[in-house]
Amino acid sequence: MMAQYQPQEIFMRQAIAAAAHNLRTLNGGPFGACIVKNDEIIAVAANNVLCGIDATCHAEVNAIRLASQRFQTHDLSGCVIYSTTEPCPMCFSAIHWAKIDRIVYGTDIADVQKLGFNELTISNQQMIEWGQSSVQLTPHFLYEACYQLLTQWKNLPTMPTY
Repeated sequence: MMAQYQPQEIFMRQAIAAAAHNLRTLNGGPFGACIVKNDEIIAVAANNVLCGIDATCHAEVNAIRLASQRFQTHDLSGCVIYSTTEPCPMCFSAIHWAKIDRIVYGTDIADVQKLGFNELTISNQQMIEWGQSSVQLTPHFLYEACYQLLTQWKNLPTMPTY
């Protein structure tokens, strides 16, 4: 029997810090991601859709790009990605294709949809089931800290259109 995965706060805190930076710079939405392998941080990224003028520049995709460059391969087997919010279907697909073993996330797709983000309502669990993916999930890790990012974003004096 496999041991249950124990997520580590230090890695989600890296993702949260990247997202919090966006609350100050408005480079993108309040989302961050951190990729880890063997308890070593491989890549940390934030969403930079707004400054990059690119709808694919979600935090998870940006982190995958950085990790792939670091390892010089698209195969990120053995890695875990920490994401402040449940990855959207595009990001989940990228995680699947990169062969990342596990997603640890804070808030749900429904949480960001309530803020007006243009979210598809397809959960990661549905993606796993429908696509027969082997990606494992650890939901709601440090949920409150991740939700605070969304609240801070919502309360910005001039909230950017996303």
